[in-house]
Amino acid sequence: MDWKEIRGNWVIIPRHPIGIIHFLGGAFVATAPHLTYRWLLEQLAAKGYVIIATPFVNTLDHLAIAESVLLNFDRTLERLHYSGELRKLYLPIYGLGHSMGCKLHLLIGSLFPVERAGNILISFNNYTAKDAIPLVEQLNSTLAIEFTPTPLETNQLVQERYHIRRNLLIKFSNDNLDQSAILTKILQNRFPEMVTAQTLSGNHTTPLGQEIKWQPGTSFTPLDALGQWFKQEVYRDLHQLEKVMFFWLNPLASS
Repeated sequence: MDWKEIRGNWVIIPRHPIGIIHFLGGAFVATAPHLTYRWLLEQLAAKGYVIIATPFVNTLDHLAIAESVLLNFDRTLERLHYSGELRKLYLPIYGLGHSMGCKLHLLIGSLFPVERAGNILISFNNYTAKDAIPLVEQLNSTLAIEFTPTPLETNQLVQERYHIRRNLLIKFSNDNLDQSAILTKILQNRFPEMVTAQTLSGNHTTPLGQEIKWQPGTSFTPLDALGQWFKQEVYRDLHQLEKVMFFWLNPLASS
């Protein structure tokens, strides 16, 4: 895939685009999403979705990060239209977030007048700074160190102001960091019949998986058998995630 850096975002533009995906990754892997989430994003691009992956550096002020990544996304989209690289004036825009990226999309959809066809929220978590950053426990306990907004404030914002009606929430069966259960209840109460929740096999790092191209030698050996088994087992979860997202994005697609 031909990745381009445009105004600080990493972008893929397929030949015949059918939609746009704004991707935001997890807190500690979001600085280079075109590398850390490469396989998953390129699969989406291969299906016709323009990928605009916005890097960010995590700080305590999540509201400021949400405002910044939205501004960067809007500027890049404007640039693509102005330059003619993206010729269709209207394509449905979807938000896609993993881990902390989910919180940022929720803040964007609660506090800014954006138009989205829907959001895909994978492995949502909404921890306090103390739980998310081990170093905080070692600091002076008199300091009020917390994310802005706090986890409670985030839930309240979503409950009262989140306006993206169609949502897909994905959690993994072996993910101790996931907090999708509370969010699912909030969204289903807010938008009945518009929120889909899926539990898939895998763990918190499943979306970061990169497919290995294992090529057997001229004669099939036990090592080749081990390589093929490893590929099938490790990437089964990643392919399942891909399939669920594609079906939600385009239920009428034949494949």
